[in-house]
Amino acid sequence: MTQDTLVILDFGSQYTQLITRLVRDQSVFCQQLPWNANQSTVVNLNPRGIILSGGPASIYMDDAPTLPHYLLDLGVPLLGICYGMQALTHALNGEVIPSTDKEYGKSALEVSKENLLIPEGTHVAWMSHGDRIKTLPPGFVSLAKTENSPLAAMGDPTRQFYGVQFHPEVKHTPIGEEIVQNFLFDICCVNPRWTPESIIDQSIDQIKNQVGPSRVLSAASGGVDSSVATALVFKAIGTQLESVFVDTGLLRKDEQEQVILSFQESLGMPLHTIQAADLFFQDLKGITDPEQKRSKIGNRFIRIFEEQARALDHPDFLVQGTIYPDVVESYSADRVHTETIKTHHNVGGLPEEMDFKLVEPLRYLFKDEVRKIGKALGLPDSLVWRQPFPGPGLAIRCLGEVTQERVERLRAADNIFITELEKADLIRTSENSSIQGTSQCFAVLLPVKTVGVMGDQRTYEDVIALRAVTTDDFMTADWSRLPAELLARISNRVVNEVPGVNRVVYDITSKPPGTIEWE
Repeated sequence: MTQDTLVILDFGSQYTQLITRLVRDQSVFCQQLPWNANQSTVVNLNPRGIILSGGPASIYMDDAPTLPHYLLDLGVPLLGICYGMQALTHALNGEVIPSTDKEYGKSALEVSKENLLIPEGTHVAWMSHGDRIKTLPPGFVSLAKTENSPLAAMGDPTRQFYGVQFHPEVKHTPIGEEIVQNFLFDICCVNPRWTPESIIDQSIDQIKNQVGPSRVLSAASGGVDSSVATALVFKAIGTQLESVFVDTGLLRKDEQEQVILSFQESLGMPLHTIQAADLFFQDLKGITDPEQKRSKIGNRFIRIFEEQARALDHPDFLVQGTIYPDVVESYSADRVHTETIKTHHNVGGLPEEMDFKLVEPLRYLFKDEVRKIGKALGLPDSLVWRQPFPGPGLAIRCLGEVTQERVERLRAADNIFITELEKADLIRTSENSSIQGTSQCFAVLLPVKTVGVMGDQRTYEDVIALRAVTTDDFMTADWSRLPAELLARISNRVVNEVPGVNRVVYDITSKPPGTIEWE
């Protein structure tokens, strides 16, 4: 690492990735690790500062995660957030107790002492805790309070240890970004050098060191993640790379043609295309559970790539466009302390035994960072801003059993939805686009039938749900407020043009509590 590094220790909060995002947004590199990561792993990163995340535990319980004591001797600033503040307090002989007045939601934060971390005045802060600090550790002073938290922030300027009971990483705390900036630049004194160019240079070095002279196979889907990953590896090792595209039969309308064209014209490299729809539908026969779908699809992808590898003189490595949200929402070795939301086929859905070692240059990047890298690599907006599409394809938008007939029905409805949004200029297509209508949009085929009336006759047919969201990082998202007239036109087209559908509904759920995809 040539740039200054922050370490974020994860105590199990679902907000931890938002801390990472906030730090990265300041052009500062940070690496997120579990709270009990090996000491050498943390020390070898030579961090300029450490942030301790929140978490669901109570520090006074016997099995609660505790602050590793070596952190106190590293001589670097520490910032504890919520549970992180309580863990820091406990480790330094302060006292944490259950609170009789739990605090959830917005609170008025009154800054009681001038300090480097929190701006003076009264501010809105987002609270989410049932425990509180009763006694500060020796050397600390109170920095702020709320009605229910007399010790809502604390600091020891001599050792540069700080804690806040609220969550500065969420947008509900308007001064949160300023607090993180103050910690980074005024307390840790980091240099903001985490830029697309530095990411590319570092990734190229890592790829070269990992693969050496070996041949590499790229799993290309045509989406922005796999395309940028492929472009990075191609820039690093050139003709050592072979790219493979698998037509699973679960693609959007005209997907195969678009993928082949974008690779040949935008990346200037050949693409081996494999027709494997029959295999995927055979694997998915009778499967309705979304986790099983992802597992079946992930396994089949690997087996196809292994077979292709034998025809290409056995490349040792497989490139995947895994990005950070995939890792956060899946079970993986570096995220064992948070709840599994869903298993992404390219993370937890992979078989335990396979012939490849994985190359994942985007594994700890967010979608917006991936797009910035794509632009810096010279990829066109048509590829960089392409609508996201999950690796399992329409299988996880076809709720219930996945059959060719049901997928074709879904594909037709999805194409109508996308086409109408394109006509209305409501799909974001570049970084400079002023369009805020949709960042991702698609149709979902539900496993239910409803009664309808068509041509004066009773029908009992399928339901299509429409989903459109606006987001920057795909970790959180808001549902798109599409015009009612547009939704009416789309609904009319779907029920008239797609056989077997007699009802259309629109999903108005944000993320959280929902995810963007339905499965």
